[in-house]
Amino acid sequence: MTDAGTTSTAPLQVRGLVKRYGGLTAVKNLNFDLHAGQILGLIGPNGSGKSTAMKSIMGIERPTAGEVIFQGENVAGLPAHKIARKGFGMVFQHSRPLNRQTVLENILVALLPDSLLMLFPDKQLTERAKWIADRVGLGAVMNRRPPTLPFADLRRLELAKAIAREPKVVLMDEPFAGLTMAEVGTFSALIRSFRDEGRAVLLVDHNVKSVAALVDQVLAMYLGEEIAFGRAEDVMRNETVRRVYLGGAIETSARPEVSFKDKVPALEVKNLSVVYGKAQALDDVSIHVHHGEFVSIVGLNGAGKTTLFNAISGFLPYSGDVIRDGAPLRGISPARIAREGIVQCPESRELFGEMTVRENLDLGGQHLSDQERAQQLSWLFELFPILKDRQSQLAQTLSGGEQQMLAIGRALMMQPKVLILDEPTLGLAPVILEQLSKALEKLRQTTPITVVLGEQNVTFALPHADRVYVLEHARIVWEGDPGRFALEAGAGYL
Repeated sequence: MTDAGTTSTAPLQVRGLVKRYGGLTAVKNLNFDLHAGQILGLIGPNGSGKSTAMKSIMGIERPTAGEVIFQGENVAGLPAHKIARKGFGMVFQHSRPLNRQTVLENILVALLPDSLLMLFPDKQLTERAKWIADRVGLGAVMNRRPPTLPFADLRRLELAKAIAREPKVVLMDEPFAGLTMAEVGTFSALIRSFRDEGRAVLLVDHNVKSVAALVDQVLAMYLGEEIAFGRAEDVMRNETVRRVYLGGAIETSARPEVSFKDKVPALEVKNLSVVYGKAQALDDVSIHVHHGEFVSIVGLNGAGKTTLFNAISGFLPYSGDVIRDGAPLRGISPARIAREGIVQCPESRELFGEMTVRENLDLGGQHLSDQERAQQLSWLFELFPILKDRQSQLAQTLSGGEQQMLAIGRALMMQPKVLILDEPTLGLAPVILEQLSKALEKLRQTTPITVVLGEQNVTFALPHADRVYVLEHARIVWEGDPGRFALEAGAGYL
């Protein structure tokens, strides 16, 4: 438990913070103190409530209940610009610079007083802006405009604007998003320097390892609540934290790679890189998948799994090569890639909510003859009996687990040769996970379908896997069989 129950001189105190969206409680009774000269990291798996908590503190979201006390004043519910004026520096996830102004002019805007009487900066302010530009590593580009800058410099500009007014508290939402590992190291050093100057720093980022290496303390969240608080090394070893990230004990039943005799793999990805704007989403990624093999790509949220799958499916431009049965896929439309056997079941499911279960399945099997469709449906209903019982029900009325089964079922109706499953366990109850696990094992044992599974939940990803890749911060950092994963990579996964 945090020290919320004690008398504190901390510049920022969060008390009983609650944020609800209708019947969903995204943040539930969150309490913590953020002290001067301290870096506190909020971590948690996707959907844990950490970003909502940060936005509620920043003033981007209005809290449902609770207090955000800054130097004795409750600022909960104030808009972000008013909270900033109180003495907060804010680094938002997405950079929004003034593109027609230079770097120096962007920093000057952040420095200008609120009074309209002073519309132009004086010499002292200009010197201060130059000092800040140097301070964050922008001294050499201060006369350039943001559209000409690399992504890392745009993030530096956000840091510069955040510290322009000497804030007591710096709030950072995803400061490492889109940065290379080398850039993360540089930014971590900058953030440490803010702490060394006596500022209180609160940050949220999906890059758990970088957060843990940087912060003084960690508050881990799950389903909107605090589950652990303390030093990073202690929280990372906490059994509850490891269970919500990894899922539990790891059991494996891999087939050796030498048992797959194909000379040409079913799927190869060679030196694949993907950039979103200026952010590096994948960096020189290479994988191969044999015919009939079950390969798991494990990685925390934000590692690049969905980007990898979308590139394979033809949705994204990329450098490098995606090769199916020896033939490159570059330039082939996503529809043709899917028709010819690489079928992706997306994380977002993309069901037609106002159509029935049967209609959604028939869409997947529309290319089949009536007899083939009937045979495929019969096989599918053996795999997922609940879908047979729900045939006439609208997709939007299904539970989350049933919708996931329907999404996988629709993909299987396309008779894939390579089935890509993106985070199928996201938000599902343990009983549903067990049903999905049994269905995947049946697929593995009774069909020649090649499966590529992207998962954060290692306990779900490994039992069926023949081989495992670990994707971390846009790069493949480990490859091997699942038994070796437990020995070599599992301990360092968080």
